[in-house]
Amino acid sequence: MTDKTVGRRWVVKRGAVLAALAAAGMVVPKELFASWNKAAFEGKTADEVVKALGGSSAAASGEVQIIASDIAENGAVVPIQAVSRLANTQQIAILVLANPNVLAAVFDVGPDIVPDFTTRIKMSQTSNVIVLVKADGKFVSATKEIKVTLGGCGG
Repeated sequence: MTDKTVGRRWVVKRGAVLAALAAAGMVVPKELFASWNKAAFEGKTADEVVKALGGSSAAASGEVQIIASDIAENGAVVPIQAVSRLANTQQIAILVLANPNVLAAVFDVGPDIVPDFTTRIKMSQTSNVIVLVKADGKFVSATKEIKVTLGGCGG
């Protein structure tokens, strides 16, 4: 046997053992849960979410923009775009005030990332949607009402 074969076999065996442990839930990479903010995602009000994210309040700003339709035909899949034009944007969060848990999404923004995110959120009913931006350690926001209808009948 060559050293190459022994090395490959060793890697395959160790990989199989690690995969089995991961599948059994015995080994979980801690990086998967590193940024999970349980208190923020369990928040029932916008103030609770802001506090859990490290702020005290959020002022309205024209530098934060929500791009979404005024009427969503299906509350299970509501496309929304959150944009920050603030320098040093660190985080963008999307809040849906009428949902049982207000926080719908959080995006951490690195220095080389454009703070412009598009996602789909779930809305239980017509509600104000808030895009909350943390920039230079301060929180600012923008708000937009999105109406949820059944079958696009208006309302």
